Amino acid sequence: MARVMPAFWHEGHAGSRARIIPDEVAVAFTYNQSTHAVMMASPADLEDLAVGFSLNEAIVEHPGQIEEIRAVVLEDGIDLRIRLDADRAAGLIERRRHVAGPSGCGLCGIDSLAGAMRPPKTVGEGLRLTPDQVLVALDALGPHQIWGRESRAMHAAGWWHPDRGMALVREDVGRHNALDKLAGALVLGGLPAAEGVAVITSRVSIEMVQKVAMAGITVMIAVSAPTALAIRTAEAAGITLVAVARADGFEVFTGVRRIAGLDQS
Repeated sequence: MARVMPAFWHEGHAGSRARIIPDEVAVAFTYNQSTHAVMMASPADLEDLAVGFSLNEAIVEHPGQIEEIRAVVLEDGIDLRIRLDADRAAGLIERRRHVAGPSGCGLCGIDSLAGAMRPPKTVGEGLRLTPDQVLVALDALGPHQIWGRESRAMHAAGWWHPDRGMALVREDVGRHNALDKLAGALVLGGLPAAEGVAVITSRVSIEMVQKVAMAGITVMIAVSAPTALAIRTAEAAGITLVAVARADGFEVFTGVRRIAGLDQS
């Protein structure tokens, strides 16, 4: 994070005031000495990002297939050097591609339509929530958005548990990065992903649903609307998709059976 002093004009008055702005750096994902993807990201929680991205993009099936992660700071960015075991390294050769994208490209390393449209992982039954619990989970994210509150330029992804509350939050300039970091933190922390809810601050696109499915989370709550493809993907994955969520209500696009009271409407 950095502090700047921009000039401003507000209601006929000019001046300057301090503002916190987020850092954004190029992060390369290098697997066994070959670059797979490059994206812009916030330079924090990089181990979570490396593990979450590797899992969500099906580069590895579990963290044990990652032998080492090193974040090397270079003049023009950060190189996440990830060493895979021999079997996973061999499997990556066929899909290896250098991709440079904007903040959180979401489909990095995908070089075919079939790869982009891969069938989502099917989630288990998971938990059932009341409408009040949905609103509690949504409300719980805000106080944990430390960077977002200061900069007004960060996305967040949180994991809310009925008994633990908002147990994990990760922030990033890229919405996909925030979700990858959350997935990585869940695995590294040994937390039961299916027993909680993913809460995100962004719109819901197909990649976001795919990542939630890969993490094994059964309910996702978003403040913005989903795309039509995201709805179809959530339906196929068995995910309960709650979106357009505000303090006064929300809409359930798929998996309404998990929301008590709505499943009979």
